[in-house]
Formats: sequence, C-alpha cells, structure tokens
Amino acid sequence: MDTSTALRKISSLDGKTRLCSCSDNEDITINQHVLPPTDGGFHAWMFLAACTMIEALVWGFAFAFGVFQSYYRASDKFEDSNMVAVIGTCATGIAYLSCPLAIVTMILLPRMAKWFSTIGLTIMCFSLAMGSFASNVTHLILSQGVGFGIGGCIAYSPSILFMSQWFIKRRGLAFGIVWAGSGLSGIIFPLGLGKLLSQFGFETTLRISSVLLFVLAAPFLYFHKPRLPISNTIAYRRLNFRFIYNKVFVIYQIGNIMEALGFFLPGIYLPTYARLIGAPDYLCSLTVTILNLASVFGSVSMGFLCDRYHVLTCIAISTIGTVASVLLIWGFSITIPALLVFSVAYGLFAGSFSATWSGFTHEVQQVDSAADATVIFSIIAFGRGIGNVVSGPLSEVLLKADSWQGRAVGAYGSGFGLLIVCTGSSAMLGGLCLLARCFKFL
Repeated sequence: MDTSTALRKISSLDGKTRLCSCSDNEDITINQHVLPPTDGGFHAWMFLAACTMIEALVWGFAFAFGVFQSYYRASDKFEDSNMVAVIGTCATGIAYLSCPLAIVTMILLPRMAKWFSTIGLTIMCFSLAMGSFASNVTHLILSQGVGFGIGGCIAYSPSILFMSQWFIKRRGLAFGIVWAGSGLSGIIFPLGLGKLLSQFGFETTLRISSVLLFVLAAPFLYFHKPRLPISNTIAYRRLNFRFIYNKVFVIYQIGNIMEALGFFLPGIYLPTYARLIGAPDYLCSLTVTILNLASVFGSVSMGFLCDRYHVLTCIAISTIGTVASVLLIWGFSITIPALLVFSVAYGLFAGSFSATWSGFTHEVQQVDSAADATVIFSIIAFGRGIGNVVSGPLSEVLLKADSWQGRAVGAYGSGFGLLIVCTGSSAMLGGLCLLARCFKFL
C-alpha cells in the first residue's frame, strides 16, 4: 500500500478529507491533521534552522577561501603555481552551476531526495579531509575545489526543493533568513580559519574543518526533509523548462547574471584596497566582516519586503542602494571610516539582492503557471554561478587594464577605478527589469 492510499483511508474514517493543491503542482489527498502546518510551528522552523545552518557552513567556508589563497600563495609548497585562485572558483562556481542538475535528480528520485543533504555533507567533508594530503595545487583543485563544490551543492539543494512545501506566505522571509546564514558565517569563518592556518598549517586546518562542519550540521539533518509524503505524480511533469524562453524570465535572468558579475568583487578586493590607503591588518579584515554582517540584516529585511511588495520595488531598492554605495561612497573613499561606511551600505543593499529571487520566481509563474518554482529557482542559481565564475578573470583583466591611476580623483585614481566602475555598472544592469517595465516589456 503506498503512502497516498494510506492517507486516503485514514482521512475517510473521520470524514476530514480535503484536497491539498500544493505549491509544487502536486495534488495530494491528505488528512488535515496528519501534516505539520506551513509558515510556522516547530517542524517548519526547525526545517528553516537546518537550511540556514547548511547554507552558513557551505557558503561561509567557500567564501572564506581568500584566507586560504593568501596562505597558499605564501607557502613554499605552492608558491610556483598561478592556479591557486581556481580552487575557490571551482568551489563556489560548481556549487551554483550544479544546482539544476541536483534539483532534477531529486525530482526524478523523490525517495532519495531526503538523503541528499546527508550525502552532500559527507562528500563535502571527505573532500576537505582528502585535501589535507595534497602535495600540489591540482590536488587542492580536485578536493577543496571540485569535491567541496559538488558536495556543497548536493547538501544545500534540498533547501530549495522543500522550501515551497514548508513556507508559502512567508517564503520570501524564509529565504532571506537562509541567505543571511552565509553572511553571518562570513564573519566567523575568515577569522577562525586565519588563526588555524597561522598556528597549524593547511593540513591540520582542513582536517579540523572537515570534522567541525560535519559535527555542526549533523544535528540538523533530520529536520532537512520534505513536509509532504511522496506522491505518485509522474515526476517528469515537473520538469517543464519552457519558461526559460519566456521574456519575463529572460529579462530577470539577464539582470541576475549581470548583477553577479560585480557582486563578489568588493568582498575580494576591499582588504587590498584598505591596505593601499594605509589601514592596518585588522581594519583590512574588518571591511569584509562589516560587509557580511550588514548583508545579514539586508537579506532578512529584503525577504520580509518581498512577501509584501512587488519584486520590482524590492529590486529597485537593492539596485539604487548598491549603485549609489559603489559609485559615490567607494568611488570617493580615501579614508578608512568612509570605506567602512561603504561596507555597511554595500552589505545592506547588494547583499539583499538574492532575497528577491522568491519574487522573481512568482513573476515567472504568473505568466507560466506550469513552471515549477523549484526548477525556476535552480536556474536562477545557475545564472548567479555564471556571473561568479566570470567575475574572477574579469577582475584580473580590469586591474591590469586600469589606466586611471594617478589621473582620477578618490578611489578612481587608485588603480581600482575600472573595478569600481564595473561593480557599479553590473549593479545597475541588475535592475534591467526596471528599465524593461518603463518600456512596457514587463
């Protein structure tokens, strides 16, 4: 007897049968007292806690690679390699770009989906442990880069797949809280990893990290599960990708990719710029710490707004705030206090952009009701991955090509001028949907 049949018989005994039309387009006959409630209650909040913890561990560690990069480049073991940056690019890029594949696999293998976070966490931690035995950069690319990226993607993908089952009215807020997890861990990981590397070296640091990540995530794995029973609905019906040709999706996705091209650059180069204008080491690190802390508040606030206002309003707030902070504050920042103000502003506005994805998904479903929210979300993440991967090489080209040094005012004449303009321009293009609305394309 399958699960759905059992539920029908139970519900017929007390006459409380109802047809639940689920957000993932599945119709399941259930007893209204069998399933835990949505948008609240112990199980929903514990699921959200599990999502936030896994998000924090996967992305917090991946985005802290700058600490490892400094160590590897200064190490005698790896100093001759110019491929060190590829390690971090693989970790974050693969985690984003593999998201659609992971989601499709879970949809096609629904009985395996609840185990994905456990499988992914195991791969992720095992890869870090293997990286501790690396003798060259290639080994690190395969372990700390590719292996970690694949494991991280598998671990966090259930958050995307199951979120629409647990949170409906508060979905924007829920995703905002999840994204805030990576911002919060972005404060802790660089400091902790920096101390471990300086005291014990990369081998012991990677081994400690692999154990610590598993221990912190393991208690939450039980709650990282679906709310709904497995349905007999044919899985491939959910795999409708026709929406990618819809102009609404295309416009929003182009903006998403363009925003990602510049989004990661301040987090990478702020410490270097701070050192250039005379900041001591602790203030150089503080610029990124403050940026990550501000992004926590930005993500939660934007998620809250997305549940109440149109996504265009939310994107306008993020876009205008980001462009102004980059071009006006960072562009003319020649003192440390001004640079710290920029870190706060950029974290609040740019750090909140991904919290608009729930509104983006809703807009696509408005014009294509057959599109599955989870599939849409995975393609959005894929787009961000494209921007993430391209931004690294692009930034190197911009720094080498900058001819404004000593010729322009403020930070524009520091050697980072083109990088600042690129970051501000990409943020402006992230609001492409606003321009499309003005010309009646949306």
